[in-house]
Amino acid sequence: MTSLPETTTGTAGSPAAPAPGAASAPGTPQGWARKPSTAPTGSIPAHEKMITDARERIDTIDDRIIGLIQERSAVSAVVQKARVEAGGRRVNLSREMEVLSHYRDALGKQGTALAMTLLELSRGRV
Repeated sequence: MTSLPETTTGTAGSPAAPAPGAASAPGTPQGWARKPSTAPTGSIPAHEKMITDARERIDTIDDRIIGLIQERSAVSAVVQKARVEAGGRRVNLSREMEVLSHYRDALGKQGTALAMTLLELSRGRV
């Protein structure tokens, strides 16, 4: 059976995964309502346990991604407000092109679509 690598500490600039069963910090998104298995551990086939464990990790990662998107949106709002207060435009298209390029370079064509969605979530439609 292949086991999944642990994700308990973050890399530079990324948050660590919360300990299993740990409550989320204030202001972070809550996970989906997960139903614990009622079957005895010994009766679950190994592949089913691995799938269940992997899905729980995916749910935890998704919660972290949602929190980061919310944080990104809040920081973007600060930048937009400062730009408008200084007499500039709310949106800086050359900066957005840099973001799109960064995501495309890292993730390919679908990275561009992801970046467009993130930009829209952060600043609204242009």
